[in-house]
Amino acid sequence: MHDMTHVVRNRMSRLKAWKEQRTDRPKELALSFGEQDHLDVLSYAGLEEQIDYLCIDGQYIRTLFISGYPFVASSGWLDTLINFNHDADITYHVHEVNALQALPKLHRKITELESTKRAMLRAGKIVGSEITDPLDSAMELRDKIQRGQEKLFQMAIYISLRASSLSELDKVTKLLETTMSARLFYTKTARFQQLEALQSVLPRAEDQLNQKRNLDSSSAALAFPFMSSELVQESGILYGVNKSNNSLVILDRFSLHNANSIVFAQSGSGKSYATKVEILRQLMQGTKVIVIDPEREYKLLTESVGGTYIKLSAKSKEKINPFDLATTFHSRSDLSEHAQDLTEVISLMAEGLSAREKAAVDKAILKIYKSTKAGQPLLEDLYSELHKLGQIKLCERLEKYISGSLADVFNAQTNINLDNRLVIFDIKDLPESLRQIMMLIISNFVQNQVKARPEKRLLIIDEGWLLLEHEESARFVAGLVRRARKYYLGVSIISQQANDFLKSDYGRAIASQSALRILMRQDTTTIKNVVSEFNLSEYEQSFLLTCERGDALIIADQNHVAVKVVASDKEHPLITTNPAEVFHS
Repeated sequence: MHDMTHVVRNRMSRLKAWKEQRTDRPKELALSFGEQDHLDVLSYAGLEEQIDYLCIDGQYIRTLFISGYPFVASSGWLDTLINFNHDADITYHVHEVNALQALPKLHRKITELESTKRAMLRAGKIVGSEITDPLDSAMELRDKIQRGQEKLFQMAIYISLRASSLSELDKVTKLLETTMSARLFYTKTARFQQLEALQSVLPRAEDQLNQKRNLDSSSAALAFPFMSSELVQESGILYGVNKSNNSLVILDRFSLHNANSIVFAQSGSGKSYATKVEILRQLMQGTKVIVIDPEREYKLLTESVGGTYIKLSAKSKEKINPFDLATTFHSRSDLSEHAQDLTEVISLMAEGLSAREKAAVDKAILKIYKSTKAGQPLLEDLYSELHKLGQIKLCERLEKYISGSLADVFNAQTNINLDNRLVIFDIKDLPESLRQIMMLIISNFVQNQVKARPEKRLLIIDEGWLLLEHEESARFVAGLVRRARKYYLGVSIISQQANDFLKSDYGRAIASQSALRILMRQDTTTIKNVVSEFNLSEYEQSFLLTCERGDALIIADQNHVAVKVVASDKEHPLITTNPAEVFHS
């Protein structure tokens, strides 16, 4: 067999000669020559056509067409192709077929299939689905066309793949064929017609390959991706680069129906990095940010931007009074709501309250606020009031916070404020048993502050799954998330325990009250619950199982976008937690 390789066009020698002439000519003549011969400059230097690919200026290109379709068309049936994450150009050629021409062809096809069916029955053969399915389909389509319910279209779908080497092109081609065949689409390479195939892919509306398939209007409509993967809001901040089309993902969480967010990610998938990127950019937008940090991951960032770093421990000088209020109550309902929140805090400290004890705590809280003349009441004031009410057993459980080993942690007046644009609460040095209590007290303190002075704020609770371990803290955080919008507050919950979060009724309530969901890499033990909770597609499920560090699926209201979180060269040193980079610097 003779060699099919032939050079269609080669202008390298001409370009070389032209460049040599340019250097020897005066500037005016060189420019004139360039203007006259601009097509040579813009066009490719050479094109080589092989049996099943083209090589243009070192780029390898192969065009395929869809030759077989599933029997039933369903919504999103071509999502796999649209979301194919490689260099590919996809072209649809759609031609409407006149009903007067379509009906005779359908009649003829129906007659052929009917004749085949009768012949097989006379011969005693079994008539399989290869005959009955297309016959039923053709008859149904004929009836719908006659009633004006459907139209007939001829559609051709071509995919042009690009790679920098032939081996890479073969690899991507095999991946596309495997991916499409899993959805019952069959693709073929345009052998001996690669040049015509490339012409058919170019945006000139010329179908030189002519590989058409008849589809009714319903099936043809389902082939188009009506949901845009673009997510750009002018007032927002940059979250990263869109994985589908390399556009920028710019989002304003405060323009959504609430500013809350939930972040689910495996350990090491980049959730802290992504959070710190957002913090830096929220600060640039004038948003005040408060972070509850159980793992001391935000210290460097705080120092870099001149934030307030508050280290809370049994020995620290910084204190938060659980009973501290930033303002007086304007109505009895305000005091009642605050009393309910404090009851949850006391219940967590006392390791649970009975119905009688809850009633006593509620009564005692109202009493101490009315009786305290100056300053704010303390935990010891509540303790004394409970003693008067005869709650001896409850007082015994609270004793350690009043005069025991933890007396200096919760029984003191507040000596901190939230005036800085970035405030970090470091609770790493607290014992495990106290972390949940402190997270709850900090959240309540922030809630009281924002009620007094509503302004654009973001509260970030890292390792938020800790708050779901007890009903009291889970109930409190669910209420905080629900009410946050009224006070111009966005609550961001970060968790690597997606299963624990979504198995909890309060966890699902928090997720449903979060307009922004950021999902990063998951494993096989968590993916099922995540897919079910957020109604993810098959492609999105696959993405979350295989995505790289720093990749995320962002769900903002009804928008779903796969994004690569990126930081600038100046941002990266401030937010990285990579030990090699941190200790090297």
